[in-house]
Amino acid sequence: MASVKEKYNTTVADASISELIDFETINKQLNQSASAAAQPLITPDIIKLLKDAVLAIDEGLKQLYQNGCDVNTIVYGRADLIDQLISAIYGYLFKDLDQEIALIAVGGYGRGELHPKSDIELMILLRDEENQQTKGLLEKFLMLLWDIRLEIGHSVRTIDECVEESTKDITVATNIMESRLLTGSESLHAEMKEKTSADHIWDSKSFFQAKLEEQIQRNGKFNDTAYNLEPNIKESRGGLRDIQMIGWVAKRHFGVETLDQLVEHNFLTPGQVQRLNEGQAFLWRVRFALHVLTGRREDRILFDHQIKLAQMLGYEDATYTLAVEQLMQRYYRTVMDISRLNEMLLQLFQEA
Repeated sequence: MASVKEKYNTTVADASISELIDFETINKQLNQSASAAAQPLITPDIIKLLKDAVLAIDEGLKQLYQNGCDVNTIVYGRADLIDQLISAIYGYLFKDLDQEIALIAVGGYGRGELHPKSDIELMILLRDEENQQTKGLLEKFLMLLWDIRLEIGHSVRTIDECVEESTKDITVATNIMESRLLTGSESLHAEMKEKTSADHIWDSKSFFQAKLEEQIQRNGKFNDTAYNLEPNIKESRGGLRDIQMIGWVAKRHFGVETLDQLVEHNFLTPGQVQRLNEGQAFLWRVRFALHVLTGRREDRILFDHQIKLAQMLGYEDATYTLAVEQLMQRYYRTVMDISRLNEMLLQLFQEA
């Protein structure tokens, strides 16, 4: 399995994260259940075991966040723990599968980023159309993931279908570009990546133009300003999408995995990378707090949430300014800086 820490060279193996779940015990119990039946069964005991694991991940990471743990460690750590849990479930259910298959993380999950209520986007990649055995196991697999309260989004595709959908839809192409193999056939995943690469569809120039148009439309939809009074931390100008946009275009053009690698191509300075990383870390702290506060995937900093968010993030009222004003001032400074960097770097791409 290609782990998050291998791909992003992060410290997601931090003891505070890895101690949240005893995967050795989980795998042992799943193996015992598998050996006791002719085919893998989803019993109430199995559901409870896995549901308890999800709860332990959620509550453990929430506690670490409240104790001041670095948000990067938590966001990448959640992806790493979910990787291991899903792979354990896959190994339990698909141990006797007779079709070539790859279980792949796509989208934000493919980047190794998971906030508390973010969708866990999966693609089940098949060499051939699914047979009855595979279809039945996939239904059982997805139903189990939903039963244990994981927020799953999924697609089931062959390589030809990946190429067809990616050619038609830039969003699908982007998700696949960021894909990461969890378990299953490495050769199948590699072939899919190669056939959907810039050598075959969406070359660097056409990809850039399509993503630029996508950003223009997004900015228009979200009032085309960083000073929205109830901003969307993900979609508004200067938000997380603007950072992702730089990464997407750079990845298609240079074939890099991280923003830091753009320094080697003389496209970003170390100082610019640091500003982007610091901006992302701040927005991640706010987004994580929003998800915890609302108990759902909420990316809007609504008036109703702003005072509580400021408290959760450690801001305190002062004689000269309220805590909530300090939070929002920091937010607007951050997104203005990201927006300026986004515009400057996309201009450089356009000239290139």
